[in-house]
Amino acid sequence: TTTSYFFSSRSGVKLIAPLGCLASRQKHTLPDLPYDYGALEPHINAEIMQLHHSKHHATYVNNLNVAEEKYKEALSKGDVTAQVSLQPALKFNGGGHINHTIFWTNLSPNGGGEPKGELMEAIKRDFGSFANFKEKLTAVSVGVQGSGWGWLGYNKEHGRLQIAACANQDPLQGTTGLIPLLGIDVWEHAYYLQYKNVRPDYLKAIWNVINWENVSSRYAACKK
Repeated sequence: TTTSYFFSSRSGVKLIAPLGCLASRQKHTLPDLPYDYGALEPHINAEIMQLHHSKHHATYVNNLNVAEEKYKEALSKGDVTAQVSLQPALKFNGGGHINHTIFWTNLSPNGGGEPKGELMEAIKRDFGSFANFKEKLTAVSVGVQGSGWGWLGYNKEHGRLQIAACANQDPLQGTTGLIPLLGIDVWEHAYYLQYKNVRPDYLKAIWNVINWENVSSRYAACKK
């Protein structure tokens, strides 16, 4: 069945349109993974990747589109109360979409090792060594209470790299101002099927598939 929404036109006539027809150009879509679901094994197994991408991320995308349609309707009616009440759904689902879109590109079957060039020099400058950086980001990610993310971000105002944790699906830039370079998802759905409740084991494994080329490209782009 097609979900439909009523909305008011300028003439005051009630119109009805299928959800898929409303602002179709602006609809958010689930991005394709740049690798197969099983490509990150043995570090992250195929079942986790398939569920994480095709179910969890897809749900954020779908719910974001629904929330945006409702928000657009509230705007057209000047209904400020409805606009305010939709903010949590926009933040949660919008953040989930933003975060995961970054996360998939931060991972690669050809990843691991250490970064090179400007990113490595910046890591040494701001954290003392790559080992110190890795230890600190791991500790921050392990320490997230409940669900959330560990991030390496860029503080544009101070021109420095910075580590931060965000709760739930709070997007890094929207909540801290830091530009996201590398995100580590520590929601249980990111690792439970393989690592059970032992988050440190998952965090130890994920360093083997970090796509440093992608992180370096993000760093170079945000410095411009």
